[in-house]
Amino acid sequence: MPAGHIWPHHRYPTSLPMADPVLSLRDLDVRFNSDGHQLRVVNGVGFDLMAGQTLGLVGESGCGKSVTSLAIMRLLASPPAEIAGGEVIFENRDLLKLSKREMRELRGGRMGMIFQEPMTSLNPVYTCGSQIIESLRRHSGLTGKAARERAIELLETVRLPSPEKRVDDYPHQLSGGQRQRVMIALALANDPTVLIADEPTTALDVTIQAQILDLLRDLQERTGTAVLLITHDLGVVAETCQAVVVMYAGTVVERGDVSSIFADPQHPYTVGLMAAVPRMDAIQGRLTAIPGSVPPPWERVVGCRFAPRCPLADDRCRNERPALREIAPGHEIACWKAPIEGVSATGGQS
Repeated sequence: MPAGHIWPHHRYPTSLPMADPVLSLRDLDVRFNSDGHQLRVVNGVGFDLMAGQTLGLVGESGCGKSVTSLAIMRLLASPPAEIAGGEVIFENRDLLKLSKREMRELRGGRMGMIFQEPMTSLNPVYTCGSQIIESLRRHSGLTGKAARERAIELLETVRLPSPEKRVDDYPHQLSGGQRQRVMIALALANDPTVLIADEPTTALDVTIQAQILDLLRDLQERTGTAVLLITHDLGVVAETCQAVVVMYAGTVVERGDVSSIFADPQHPYTVGLMAAVPRMDAIQGRLTAIPGSVPPPWERVVGCRFAPRCPLADDRCRNERPALREIAPGHEIACWKAPIEGVSATGGQS
């Protein structure tokens, strides 16, 4: 079964007309210094996020997705982290060249972020409402009764039950799903142009996950905010994103429109990810796994980083690193073997 037929009747989100990007990454390099060794965790990552678009950044755990998002927001601790190169362009400015004060003005204002675990992101000694009010005071100038009313309105917008009561609750008094809604309200408090959602449904049960994703989609449609959605869940990408960037071991291996990549994945890693998605029609209920493991960041790989796990790899793959190239309008891939047709995750013909 071709990987592109995992969701045979799926209707992908409509692609948006071309426009100027609101956020552009160019050759982003992030390194960590550890015990005298320099670890390249993000290596030459680049993509464009368009106005009103949801772009999915996907890949296995440890591929550099979250580090990329923290680098965009300038939230990596330095040391040990070091942004060694590249550009992050937002509103015609390179965020990597801004002062700490200028970045503080952007964060929580025109750029918002939803973190993986709200219990560690929300301050446990302040009420949920006071944390939203502080953001409103800092970025929108609202104070007193007006700020409190706006905080309640935001909690109501994210469908938190009894917002008039919850505004005075502490994070520990809320469930995981309720805390995530508070985080979303906090991220959206000042009408950001760009919202980064880093695994926003991690550790939530399936029902709550669906509610949070529906909420994000509804809020985006109403506000026009561009969303960078970081996830390892391809089903989430298929349901919510117009574009997708696939990362492997700190590099971008495939990027383009969701419809084209899901219908015709071209990188063997993307093919493998899609083949690993559980399906109702899977033979004997067995899942397909990608053999091997992700190379650690301290391991020097000369050619394609996926070559040790790739069923199609040859000497060129192992000795020359492929650059991203366009194989169809809006569809780019870093692979010497593309285009490939009818190849399963394990290398057999489907």
